[in-house]
Amino acid sequence: MHRLLILPVLLGAVLLAGCPAEPPEAPEAVRPVKAYQIPQPGEQVTRSFPGRAKAHNEVDLAFRVAGQLIELPNELIGRQYKQGELIARLDPRDYEVKVDDTQGKLQRAQASARRAQSDYQRELNIFKEEPGATSKTAVENKLAARDAANADVRSLRASLDAAKDELGYTHMKAPFDGTITAKYVDNFQDVRAKEKIVRLLDNSKIEMVVNIPENRISDVANVRDITITFDSFPDNPVPAEVFEVGTEASLTTRTYPVTLIMSQPEGFTILAGMAGRARGLMKQVADTDTGGVQVPVGAVFTPETEDTNYVWIIDEQTGVVRKQAVVTGELAREGVQVLEGLSPGDWIATAGVYTLREGQKVSIMEAAGD
Repeated sequence: MHRLLILPVLLGAVLLAGCPAEPPEAPEAVRPVKAYQIPQPGEQVTRSFPGRAKAHNEVDLAFRVAGQLIELPNELIGRQYKQGELIARLDPRDYEVKVDDTQGKLQRAQASARRAQSDYQRELNIFKEEPGATSKTAVENKLAARDAANADVRSLRASLDAAKDELGYTHMKAPFDGTITAKYVDNFQDVRAKEKIVRLLDNSKIEMVVNIPENRISDVANVRDITITFDSFPDNPVPAEVFEVGTEASLTTRTYPVTLIMSQPEGFTILAGMAGRARGLMKQVADTDTGGVQVPVGAVFTPETEDTNYVWIIDEQTGVVRKQAVVTGELAREGVQVLEGLSPGDWIATAGVYTLREGQKVSIMEAAGD
C-alpha cells in the first residue's frame, strides 16, 4: 500500500523536474527619442550641430606642364613649407631649349621688321619727292610687308612669354604656409600636366561646416558665443565664428551649409577630419501677440479618430511619456505655435510621435539643433 502511494509522488516529482521554468519577463526596452525643451521667454538657448574639421586652405598641387621629376624629397610627409618655398622641380632642359629657340626667332623677326620699316619709309619718301619714280601700290605693298613683320614680332613675343611661363612651371612652390600631408608620386618619375603631386594643408586656421535647417538659417546672424567641442578633446571647447553662410539649400535634407572658422588652440592641435559639435547661444524670442510658444512641427500629432492636437510630454525624472492636448496656432518660422497646454521647462518628443504610447519609457536624445 505504501509503495502504491509513493509511486505517484515520485512520478510527479520527475515530471516537475523535467518541465523548464518559465523565463522571467524581459524588462521593457527604453526607447531613445529626440526631444525639445520649452524655453523660458527671453532665455538664452543653446543650439548645437555636428560637423567635421577641415583645413582653411587645402590643395592638391600639380605641375601645369609635363616632365620628369628631378627634385622631390623622399621624407616629405609632415614637412612644413613657407609661402613661395620650392617643393618640387621638373627637368627644365626641354623648356630651356624652347625659350632659347623662340628667343632666336624673335630676334630674327625683329631684324626683319626693322628692314621692312626702312623699306617702307624709303619707298614713301621716293613717292613724296618723285611721284613718277614709284607708285602708290608699291608704297602700300611695303606698308603691308612692314605690318606683317611687326605682327610676326608680336606673335613671337607672346610665344616667348608662354615659353618662359612653361619654364617657370617646372618649379612647384608653396602657394601658402602649410604642411605636406600626402605624396602621390616618386622622384625621377615622368608626370603628366595637372597630375597630383602632393597635398598641402594650412592648419593655422580650421574650418567646420555644419548644416542648418532652413527654418533656422535666418537665426545664424543672432547666434553668439560660438564654441566647437571636438570628440578627441571633449573638455576643451574652441571659440569660433561664422565664416560663410551658404545660399542654396540641399535638395535632400533642406539644410544650408554654414562654415565656421577658428584658430588653432594652444596646448593641442585640431587636425582635418576630426569630428565635433558646434554650439552657440541664441536669445529666445517670446510670442508677444499670443503668449504661446513655438515648437518643432514634428512634435504635434492628431490621432485618426480625434480632432484634437497632442504632444508627448516626457517626465525628465522617470522618462515616462504622457499625452498632452494642446491648442495650436499658425505655422511660424521656428515651427508651429502652441497657444495652450505647454509650460516653460516641459520636455516634448519631436520625432516618432505616432509610434509612442501612453506610459512608455524613453530616454532623451540630444536632438540636432537643440
